[in-house]
Amino acid sequence: MARFTANASFTHRTPPLTAVVLVQLGTPDEPAAAPVRRYLRQFLSDPRVVEIPRPVWWPILNGIVLNTRPRKSAAKYRTVWSASGSPLLVHTQRQSVLLRGLLGDRGLDLTVAHAMRYGEPSLPRVLRGLREKNLARLLVLPLYPQYAASTTASAFDAIAAELRGWRNLPELRLVRSFHREPGYIQALAAQVRRHWQRNGRGEKLVMSFHGIPRRSLDRGDPYHCECHATGRLLAAELGLGSDAWIVTFQSRFGRARWLEPYTEPTVVALARGGIRKLDVVCPGFVSDCLETLEEISMEVRAAFLGAGGEQFNYIECLNESAEWIAALADLVERHAAGWPVARLPDDLQSRREAALVEREALAKARGAAT
Repeated sequence: MARFTANASFTHRTPPLTAVVLVQLGTPDEPAAAPVRRYLRQFLSDPRVVEIPRPVWWPILNGIVLNTRPRKSAAKYRTVWSASGSPLLVHTQRQSVLLRGLLGDRGLDLTVAHAMRYGEPSLPRVLRGLREKNLARLLVLPLYPQYAASTTASAFDAIAAELRGWRNLPELRLVRSFHREPGYIQALAAQVRRHWQRNGRGEKLVMSFHGIPRRSLDRGDPYHCECHATGRLLAAELGLGSDAWIVTFQSRFGRARWLEPYTEPTVVALARGGIRKLDVVCPGFVSDCLETLEEISMEVRAAFLGAGGEQFNYIECLNESAEWIAALADLVERHAAGWPVARLPDDLQSRREAALVEREALAKARGAAT
């Protein structure tokens, strides 16, 4: 068996492909215990996600977590699942289509695909599909605005693991983070302003980011700092004073200390302190998902109202907003700079195709199979 995989469909007439792959975290295939268990096994087996030594973690994962959590998580997924499927996957698919359209409108000839780090469509499957189309240049855009080893670096690990088995590698570029990107900040601000125009403005804006273990920060992970940088930039874009907003962290898993302050205890304290109308936005999530629609809009809402709050306004993620798609296109244009991605006029395209035919004939004359 060959150690390295070749592009089975390659011919010298095949034009080189430049592609952008949007990478999201992932989602189960269905909101049921068995698919959720498969998803959690893959997710929680990643050493970037859980850094506990494997001999300690495996009995906990397989003996406890995967026997208790899937059914509970599946019930939560059912509360946000739509007829179209997982909200995270649906939004990511739409973003991919809209980005491809906008790049085309800007005169750029780029293939846009989307992949999940865990679950489907998997990164290996998407990359192999692009390889069969003669992938020559690959821009990886993880949809995590703030860098973390457990997200962005994990995506890179998966890409490197797949490419390790390829014979012919593409040129590779990776968008590390975009937490300070002006278009991203402006898109967030536009989303908040639209919500305020429709629903009025709360007394305080909570910016809730996904948490990570505190030890990750202590060991040099920049995620905490990048979340706060995003928070400051968004507050400045909205013209908010320092007492009008706060950064918090949600989705704590396990008993270890995570980044603080935690979102739910914070909103409870705000309600008990006299805040009656609260706005919550999740800048670290570019698509609505379980953590925003169920955890924030349902669980945290209930905690705030139960503590005496009167109005809890969850502000939707960027999803398919025009400002966000434009920000994505700007990111792609900048990171693809120098690559031949401009769409050719019809006459030049015809000349290019003729040149490829000539190249194929010349290659065969020199002994190539195709």
